[in-house]
Amino acid sequence: MRLSWNCLENSTSSRCFLIHKENGKIEHRPRPGDCQCTFRRLSLHGGVTLRVSVAVGQRTLREELLYANPGAEGTAARGFSCVIYRADFMNCSWTQGPAAPSDVQYFLYIGDTERKNETECPHYMQDSGTHRGCHLQDLSALPFNAFFLVNGTSRQAEIQFLDSILSTKEIEQISPPDNVSVACNASHCLVQWDQPRTRAGLSDGDFQYQLGIWRQNAEALSEDPVVVAGDVQNRYLVPSPGPGARHTLRIRAADARGGAWGAWGPPVDFGSQGPEASLLHVYLLVVLGTLVCALVLGCLFNRFHGLRGLFPPIPQIKDKVNQNHQMNWEDLATGVGKEDHEEVLVVEEVS
Repeated sequence: MRLSWNCLENSTSSRCFLIHKENGKIEHRPRPGDCQCTFRRLSLHGGVTLRVSVAVGQRTLREELLYANPGAEGTAARGFSCVIYRADFMNCSWTQGPAAPSDVQYFLYIGDTERKNETECPHYMQDSGTHRGCHLQDLSALPFNAFFLVNGTSRQAEIQFLDSILSTKEIEQISPPDNVSVACNASHCLVQWDQPRTRAGLSDGDFQYQLGIWRQNAEALSEDPVVVAGDVQNRYLVPSPGPGARHTLRIRAADARGGAWGAWGPPVDFGSQGPEASLLHVYLLVVLGTLVCALVLGCLFNRFHGLRGLFPPIPQIKDKVNQNHQMNWEDLATGVGKEDHEEVLVVEEVS
C-alpha cells in the first residue's frame, strides 16, 4: 500500500503513522521531511487508520484517513491457511464466510509483498461448486514472503476480501526422511536414513529426528520416541529385539530451530525370527506340500481317465476268409485206424 501527500511550504518536519484498526499498533514511521510513505508486508482486510501529522513552525496539522474493507460484513473467506509439503507442493484452504450468500465464489491470487507478478490459483479444490482451497504443483516462482489475496463475487451482495502475508519457511511441513534402513546383529540394530528434501534447503545440522518403535501388531508405541539430532551420517543404534520378536520403526523430522513435527514415515520392520516361529513355518510348509502333492495326483488321475475317454481301444480286423469255414480238427485228421482197418471186398468168379 502506498500513501503520499504534498507537504506545506516551509515545513520543517513531517510524521506519518500507520495504525491498525484492530490493535492500534504503529507499523511505519518515515524519515523527517519525507512526504511519501510506502507500506509493505501489510494486511488490509481488517481495515486500517492512517494518521498524518505535519508540524509547521509552532502549529501542528493532522489528517486522518480511514480504510475499510468494502463489502458486507461477514462475507469474506475465513480460516485461511497454507502448507508446503514434499518441497514442491502447496495446499491452501479456507471456509465460506458466515454471512456470504449461497452463490458466492472465491478466487485466490498469489504474489510478492509489493503486489507484483500476481497469479491466480491454477487448481481449485471445490465443495458443492464453491472454491474452498487451492493446490499448487510448481513453487518455483513463490517468493520467500508471499502475499495471498482471497476475494469473492456474488450477484446478491458485495464480498469482502481476505489477505495474508506468509513466510514459506514457516508454513513448510518437513517430509519424512528418505531411504530408511535397519541392519541387525545379535545385540544391536543400526538405523540409517537420508535427510528429507526441503524447499528451504536446510543443512544436516538444521534437522532433528524422532524415532518411534512399535511392537509388531501393536497400536501404541513400545517406548517414548527418541529424539536424535541431525548430522552427516544420520545413524542411531537400538537394542536388537529378542528371539521371535518383530518391531516396526518409523521416523519423522522437524526443523531443529523450531517448528512442528512432520508426518511419520512409512513403517520399516526389523527383528529376528525365533524357534517357535521357525517350527510354525516348517509345519505350514509340510501341510502345504501335502496339499500340493494331493492336488497333483488328483489332476493326473483325472487326466488319465480323460485320455481313455478321448482315445477308445482300436477294434481288431476280422478274418473274413476263415470266419465261416471253421472245421473241427477231428474232421480233418485221417486218424491212425482209418487206413489200417479198411474193409476189402473180394469178388470171386464162380463156375
